[in-house]
Amino acid sequence: MASKPGILTDWPWTPLGSYKQLVLAPWVIESIYSFIFKDEKERDLSNFIIFPLMLWRILHNQLWISFSRYRTAKGNNRIVDKPIEFDQVDRERNWDDQIIFNAILFYIFNKVLPGGSHFPLWRTDGMILTALIHAGPVEFLYYWLHRALHHHYLYNRYHSHHHSSIVTEPISSVIHPFAEHIAYFALFSIPLLTMVFTETASIAAYGFYITYIDLMNNMGHCNFEFIPKWVFTIFPPLKYLMYTPTFHSMHHTQFRTNYSLFMPIYDYIYGTMDRASDALYEKSLQRDEESPDVVHLTHLTTPESIYHLRLGFASFASKPYTSRWYLWLMWPVTLWFMVLTWIYGHNFVVERNRFDKLRLQTWAIPKYQIQYRLQWQNKSINSLIEEAIIEAEVKGAKVLTLGLLNQGEKLNKYGDLYIHKHSQLKMKLVDGSSLAVAVVLNSIPKGTTQVLLRGNLTKVAYAIFFALCQKGIQVTVMHGDEYEKLNKSFNSKSQNNLVLTGSYSPKIWLVGDGLTEEEQLKAPKETLFMPFSQIPPKKVRKDCFYHSTPAMSTPMSLENVDSCENWLPRRVMSAWRVAGIVHALEGWEEHECGYPMSSVEKAWEASLRHGFTPLKLPTQSNSS
Repeated sequence: MASKPGILTDWPWTPLGSYKQLVLAPWVIESIYSFIFKDEKERDLSNFIIFPLMLWRILHNQLWISFSRYRTAKGNNRIVDKPIEFDQVDRERNWDDQIIFNAILFYIFNKVLPGGSHFPLWRTDGMILTALIHAGPVEFLYYWLHRALHHHYLYNRYHSHHHSSIVTEPISSVIHPFAEHIAYFALFSIPLLTMVFTETASIAAYGFYITYIDLMNNMGHCNFEFIPKWVFTIFPPLKYLMYTPTFHSMHHTQFRTNYSLFMPIYDYIYGTMDRASDALYEKSLQRDEESPDVVHLTHLTTPESIYHLRLGFASFASKPYTSRWYLWLMWPVTLWFMVLTWIYGHNFVVERNRFDKLRLQTWAIPKYQIQYRLQWQNKSINSLIEEAIIEAEVKGAKVLTLGLLNQGEKLNKYGDLYIHKHSQLKMKLVDGSSLAVAVVLNSIPKGTTQVLLRGNLTKVAYAIFFALCQKGIQVTVMHGDEYEKLNKSFNSKSQNNLVLTGSYSPKIWLVGDGLTEEEQLKAPKETLFMPFSQIPPKKVRKDCFYHSTPAMSTPMSLENVDSCENWLPRRVMSAWRVAGIVHALEGWEEHECGYPMSSVEKAWEASLRHGFTPLKLPTQSNSS
């Protein structure tokens, strides 16, 4: 929001929230109906094509968002190092408003403008006319409109909303108050209206011009430079006719320079060209890919999880992962992504962060949760993990953490497989189990005397059981094989505190993978389910409480946090991921993986010392 919002700041359909697309429904339905049921001579392809053009614009913009986020995460050719946070994601969430607005106006003009309908597919004269008018009047008028918007009166009421994004993403280009978009549409419609009035309009001219505007807007707001220097060497005048991401980035950091739209010539003419633009351009081109200090190695979970990554839909990634019914409508696209990741077959950078001089990156393996349940997939998964470990070692990483299901007894002996295979590793492998145990132990309500242990018995589960027995807390289990395994592991030390029972009465349940919905239904009312696994159980009880998987809130000094880690809330990290960061901060020289457990207390105290804090227990209001 602008510092002093003016009139027509909000969009007319803002009260509709996520249902705002419904304002297009009457237009789209009428357009499709007319095209299908009217006689062939009366059908208007130019009216029918408005909705597909809108969908193309959404896809085009999303491709730029994903590409830009991937490139800035890698770090090569990055322009500005400042972080992006949740407030920017929230501010730029409604980037499709201008597409909806333009579509409605196109429908209206198609109905009311003489000559505004029944365009042919192609007219060369219209294409040439559009290019000339844009390069002349449109670019010139935009320059002066933009300068006017930087006058303190208009800037405070309107344009400051756009400049709240110091580090821009492609879609930052269309984040303006409604009043500004009215002015921009009036400006960009000059070539289109000229074609209509001169009877040179065509569907291709409209489509190409709108796509050109989106292309240049998105490209100019990327936070990395990718226009090669040789382009301007071959044709030197091009530097006056086409801007670069660096050129416009200077405008967002300096504010009073580089006002031009896509053609910098007017900044040269009127003396508003930032002198540092060329130097920043060359510096950005020479910038190498960033080498991480800490790598967190995760993987995809469900097929739809690709949309919840930072590289996917920003609005989804900025909220904890939940299943959305309407994503089933995108199954053809989802299936295509699954095939693409299978073909790619290599880990990829998801996001980057910075904390206390440490460069952090999250990498994802193109495997899904269900594949980790299939034993015949183990070899393939281990190969991908090993490949990531070697790559991180080559890049000079200090620590690599094995997140989610990338560490397990049957898969790789909790990471011990890689230590034995690569005994000369300088980088430290961390499975994070000691901190996960510490988080669970310190989350159990004070005064607890009895807990029920359910789910698959893992390294973390054994350690939690042993610690609880030492504290004198009784641990109950439901199955004889679990009782035998736990009792055998700790001999007589657990004899008085381990109980085999058929009762579901304890109200504190420590649960791992394998907890069934039927078991949850047998729990007493107001039972607290506390996962010790990396993946939470499905919530089937509204009268019970569900704690998060082991995790900690991050300090505010952790930068560039604009997405949620899977199902965790904002600015919350899994204990396994935190463990790797703390391991690097402390400079510990040993690996933390395999069957041995590092000091639980040491991991807990170190994480608190570096500003990570435990999560509050859930209340009835948020248990469902």
